[in-house]
Amino acid sequence: MPLLTERTAAASPRAITARDHVVFAAATLLYWATMYIYVPILTPFLEDRGLPLGTIGLIVGSYGLTQVLIRFPLGLYSDRLSRRKPFLFVGMAAGLLSCALFMYVGGSLGPLSGRLVAGICASTWVPFTVLYASYYPPSQSGKAMSTLSFLTVVGQLGGMTLSGYLAGSGDWNAAFLAGIAIAAAGGALVVFVREPRSAAAVDSKAASVEENAGKRGTLALLRDARQLQIVSLLSLLAHCVLFITMFGFTPLQAVAYGAGKNGLTGLVVAFMVPHALVSLWTGRYIAPRFGTRRVLVCGFLLAAVCTALIPFSGGYAGLLATQAVNGVAQGLYLPLLLGLAIKDIRPSERATAMGFYQSVYAIGMFAGPYLAGWLNAGGGLKAGFAFGAAIATVAAVVAQLGTKPERAA
Repeated sequence: MPLLTERTAAASPRAITARDHVVFAAATLLYWATMYIYVPILTPFLEDRGLPLGTIGLIVGSYGLTQVLIRFPLGLYSDRLSRRKPFLFVGMAAGLLSCALFMYVGGSLGPLSGRLVAGICASTWVPFTVLYASYYPPSQSGKAMSTLSFLTVVGQLGGMTLSGYLAGSGDWNAAFLAGIAIAAAGGALVVFVREPRSAAAVDSKAASVEENAGKRGTLALLRDARQLQIVSLLSLLAHCVLFITMFGFTPLQAVAYGAGKNGLTGLVVAFMVPHALVSLWTGRYIAPRFGTRRVLVCGFLLAAVCTALIPFSGGYAGLLATQAVNGVAQGLYLPLLLGLAIKDIRPSERATAMGFYQSVYAIGMFAGPYLAGWLNAGGGLKAGFAFGAAIATVAAVVAQLGTKPERAA
C-alpha cells in the first residue's frame, strides 16, 4: 500500500504556481522583444545598404512567408512529441541567429536570411501559446490568451521603443547586438519554464489508451472543428487590417503629416498601449460581461471606422486618436480569436489546431499589405485604407453569422 501511495503521489501533477507564471511571462517578453528590437529601423537599414525597393519588399515579406510554411507542421510535430518546451529553445535560438545574420552577412543575403529565420522564431509561438494554455483549465482559455496577448504587445512595445533609443546612437548594429543579448537571456530563462505533465510526454498505460481512443487524424480534426475554421478566417482578416495599418502604411500617413522619428515612436505607443491594456481585460472582464460574439462584432466595426478615417484625420494629432482607438479595437478581438481557436480542442491536438490557426492568419500578413500596396499605387493611401476598412466590415459580418452566441454574465 505505501508503494502504491508513493506512485500515485509521483504521478499527480504539481499545481501551477505564481512563480511559474512569472517565469513564463518574462520569457515571453524577451521572446517578442528579440523579434521586434529592429523592426522600426528595418527599412531604413536596408535602404542604407543600397537595396532597391523591390528587394526590400521581398525581405520584409519573407518573415510571414516562413510562418505560413512552418507553423502548421510545427504544431503537428509538437503534438506528436507531446512536448512544447523544446520548441521554446528553438525560438530563442532562431531569434539570436536572425540578429546575427543581419550583422555579419553582407549584401541582400544577410537581411533576407535573417528575416526568414525570424519567421522561424515567430513560428514557435504555436507551442508557446499551447504551453501557457496548459497552465489554465480549458474553460479559462480566453483568460489565458488575454494574458498572453497582453504580454505579446508589451514585449513588442519594449523592443520597438528600445530600438528607437538605440537608433539614436547612429549605429545600426546596436539594435542587432541588443537582440542577440535578449535572445541569449531568453534562452537561459526558458530552462526554468515549467511544462506540466498534462502537456508533456506521459508514458503511463492509461494515458496511452486515452490517446489511442480519442485522438483524431489531422484531416478529421480540421474537418470537424468548425469553430477553428471560422476563427482562423476571422484572424486572417484581422491580420490583413493590422498589416495594412499599424504594421503597414499608417507610418507613411504619419510621415505625410510631418512626423519624424520621435513622431513615429509616439504613433507606436498610441496604438500599442491601449492594445495591450484592452487585450488584458477582454478575456477577463469584457467578453464575460457582454458576450464573445458581440465583442468580436463591435471590435471589427470599430476597426473599420478607424481605418477608414486614417487619411481624413486632418493631422498628426488626429492620426494618433484613430490609432489609439484602433488599438482598442484590435485588443477586443485578437485575444478572443486566439482563445477560441483551441477552446474546444483536446489537449493532445491543441498544437495542431494552433499551428493551423496561426498558419492561416499569417496569410493575412502577406495578402493585406500586398493588395493594399497595389491599390495605393493607383489611388494613394486612401485607397489602401478604404480596402482595410472593407475587410474589417466583412469580418464583422462573418463574426455575426459564423460564431456562436454566448450568454453574457
